[in-house]
Amino acid sequence: MTAAELLEDEDGVSAGETVFEASEGNGTIVDSGRRTAALVLNEYRLAVRSRWAAALTAIFALFSLLILTFSGASVGPAGFERIVASLVNLAVYLLPLAALVFGYDAVVGHEDSGWLDVLFALPISRSQVVIGTFIGRGIVLVGATAIGFGVSLPFLVRDFGASVIPTFGFFVFAAIGVALAFFAIAVLVSSVVSEKVYALGGVLLVWVWFTLIHDLLALGFVAAFDLPSGAIVSMIVSNPADVFRVLALSRLEVGGGAGFAAVIAQTDLSMNTLLASLGAWIVLPTALAAVLIRRRRL
Repeated sequence: MTAAELLEDEDGVSAGETVFEASEGNGTIVDSGRRTAALVLNEYRLAVRSRWAAALTAIFALFSLLILTFSGASVGPAGFERIVASLVNLAVYLLPLAALVFGYDAVVGHEDSGWLDVLFALPISRSQVVIGTFIGRGIVLVGATAIGFGVSLPFLVRDFGASVIPTFGFFVFAAIGVALAFFAIAVLVSSVVSEKVYALGGVLLVWVWFTLIHDLLALGFVAAFDLPSGAIVSMIVSNPADVFRVLALSRLEVGGGAGFAAVIAQTDLSMNTLLASLGAWIVLPTALAAVLIRRRRL
């Protein structure tokens, strides 16, 4: 059975031919780019045809509209800010969980299907496999997050005016960032474990740590000790969920934050620091996965 035929069994289309043909070349940078692009396209097609794109978009849209419906009908900036604060407090739990579950089988799932064996047999580096997988599925996740939360924007503009667009747009931007950060962590877990059940258990532990335990422990330290500003900043940037919360609430005057958002006034965190830390949470786990997958034994 050829590589193309194997992927056709998994996907039902000729996407495998794209990857197989792109793997043929003389090893130039252009050929490497073509191979990575083929992997990206293949992962995107798989995610779309497996209904992940529709499912994630529907989940985000449903909760976004529910928050919009039940967050009160106050007119003016205060009403809008309460809605966004409620969205932030929901998204800080929902987005990491959705991204982790979406990505836990990104690599180990392909091993179970036999497709990873085919990819590793082609003249494609293992790092390219990880990067192509991350980008391909990441495009689906970005689209689902933007569309899912974006469905609320027309209603917000209707109720509060066009002036809310920049603030809400920044919230969606931050939401995309934290989703990609936790997806990158899921890809890392999927690259190092040997079975899907271990990957699923690992990402659930990651979710519990970052959304529950980390904040409880850190807030305990804040309450018990007179910590310097630098220590609080370190606690915030060590958790992508907290970085998202602080970023999304930074443009609001109405309270609604939990965890470190309540003590952010004690720090000198800048917007650039927050954005850089969120970017690092996206890049570093993906880069580490690209390195560690080279040691993977099939």
